[in-house]
Amino acid sequence: MTEPVPLDLDPDGLAVRREVLGPEYVDAALARVDATTADFQEMITKYAWGHIWTRPGIDRRMRSAVTLTALVAHGHLAELELHLRAALRNGLTREEIVEVLLQTAVYCGVPAANSAFAVARRVLAEEPSPPA
Repeated sequence: MTEPVPLDLDPDGLAVRREVLGPEYVDAALARVDATTADFQEMITKYAWGHIWTRPGIDRRMRSAVTLTALVAHGHLAELELHLRAALRNGLTREEIVEVLLQTAVYCGVPAANSAFAVARRVLAEEPSPPA
């Protein structure tokens, strides 16, 4: 077992990261931190979550849509799964997620969108539907 590594995490970034990704996911990621990953965890918490996700220019729904598109474009399917759940948490509807993925078929390619739809199908089946 590795020795725990102390982290200096940006409090605003950590709060947003927990709100968007869910505290269970974030706490599990931080529990796995070691000497190899500590600086990376501090960096993403400060810059991605503390500086970018907290900017006032666009809301979290839009940030989620942009993030989904980027993840599809680069084939990051494990991160796509995480951010599909985050998109729902941020208020995107299932229908909006489908529209975002359809858009990616045109701009990112049909094979990339096909893979993304397979992930979305599984995630959306696992996530409870919002009350009507």
